[in-house]
Amino acid sequence: MPNADSPRGLTPVANLYGAPFNAAVRRFAIPASNATAAFVGGVVKPTGTATTDGLMTVTSDVAVGEAVLGVIVGFDIVGPSTLGTQGAASTLRYPLVCIHPDALYEVQEDSVGGALAITAVGQTVSMVGLTTGSAITGVSALMLDSSTASAGAGVRGLLIVGLVPVPDNEIGALAKWYVRLNNHFIVNATLGV
Repeated sequence: MPNADSPRGLTPVANLYGAPFNAAVRRFAIPASNATAAFVGGVVKPTGTATTDGLMTVTSDVAVGEAVLGVIVGFDIVGPSTLGTQGAASTLRYPLVCIHPDALYEVQEDSVGGALAITAVGQTVSMVGLTTGSAITGVSALMLDSSTASAGAGVRGLLIVGLVPVPDNEIGALAKWYVRLNNHFIVNATLGV
């Protein structure tokens, strides 16, 4: 049976040591001056500043190769007319972000240029769809860029840890993989913002 095409960005599921994801997140701010929409399952990076009350500001305007701080798992509600899963552009938002460098995430591969083989485990890959998602569901369209898998040196966004072992997932087009953030702002970046 073919794998379902249902990208959801990065979904935290566990940590490298086997413990399940315990919903530990940190609250950040995306200022209204930021014109990039943010989505659950998308990545963010620091902007190099903070709100007037000292809350670090982040942006979902992340390019391939940039160090990321973590993955959005939801949004604090700002006023009675906003939804907790939406991150509309040019609107003050408070994303709840999983920033643990040892978090494991589930992500779908894009299979452009061919599907990954089991030998991709241990390799690094880039991400595609970094700033895209659904304005209706608020879910990111981010996927693993299967054409960039490599065991060589280079700063790629994800480290492939294994295939997601569920009955409706198999090696082949659109497979779901466990990954870790490979270019993490807290661990790997040395220059700051």
